[in-house]
Amino acid sequence: MIRILLADDQALIRNGIRMLLESEDGIEVTGEAADGRQAVALAREHRPDIVLLDIQMPVLDGIEATRQIADDEELDAVRVVILTNYGRDEYVFRALRAGASGFLLKDTEPADLLQALRVVMRGDALLSPAVTRQLITEFVARPPDTLGTAGLEALTNREREVVALAAHGLSNDEIAASLVLSPTTAKTHISRAMTKLGARDRAQLVVFAYQSGLVSARDPGRPAG
Repeated sequence: MIRILLADDQALIRNGIRMLLESEDGIEVTGEAADGRQAVALAREHRPDIVLLDIQMPVLDGIEATRQIADDEELDAVRVVILTNYGRDEYVFRALRAGASGFLLKDTEPADLLQALRVVMRGDALLSPAVTRQLITEFVARPPDTLGTAGLEALTNREREVVALAAHGLSNDEIAASLVLSPTTAKTHISRAMTKLGARDRAQLVVFAYQSGLVSARDPGRPAG
């Protein structure tokens, strides 16, 4: 059972998403929030698996609500997926930096939304294709972050390769096939890299990979440098 908390200031949108989710076996809506502060409070009360969270909300915006949920050690197992009309680069960047595990636009097809929830539950990063293109463009336009670059020193060469492939959206099985490893070994490298970098999940590895210059849109399958 995937337990979902909905957070959107528009009741009509919440109702529509609730109807969609509750029509699906294996999904339970644990509550609804109309503003960011309420979303944080309900996340602490219900401990859902995933918070579907709009960015632009009253009282506390979605990015700050995401940050508070991600920073709460008691909510370590809670994942935030941003669901919004706004796919602008800076929103994506800030949401992922705040700790979001995924980012979907509100025009996402219902079947894709349901699949997205399962992707996040597996611990994979989730970005809609349009948002992914924008995100890559944004990071390529920025110089590598000094702290991010320094973090590369903590990774082995193999871990850098694995993180680079994960940043380009490859699953553990695809990473394993690309590097001629077992899926278990690929997963182990991902886990070790996350631990070394203090990454909450694979979405945070995406942020690190682009921010540090480890990968770029110009070299889609290999680490930079």
